[in-house]
Amino acid sequence: MRYKLQKLLDEKVNPMVAQHGGQIHLVDYVNKTAFIRMSGGCQGCSSSALTLKQGVEKAIFEAYPRVKQIVDVTDHGSGENPYYQ
Repeated sequence: MRYKLQKLLDEKVNPMVAQHGGQIHLVDYVNKTAFIRMSGGCQGCSSSALTLKQGVEKAIFEAYPRVKQIVDVTDHGSGENPYYQ
């Protein structure tokens, strides 16, 4: 499942967030929970919660209904160049 989730992020989600200099990484998949980390323009971005809910979660839940939760493990406070401050 980890491979499938990362492939989905790479092919569907990352091209969209790349327009803002961002990237989404799968950190782990355990007990129906996907742990993701945002980097680049997504790290610390004021719209990161919106990106998580309307982009990442929507894409994953639609493609893989067995995934029940997405957890963002990003340290948004240390973002060096967020797209939106």
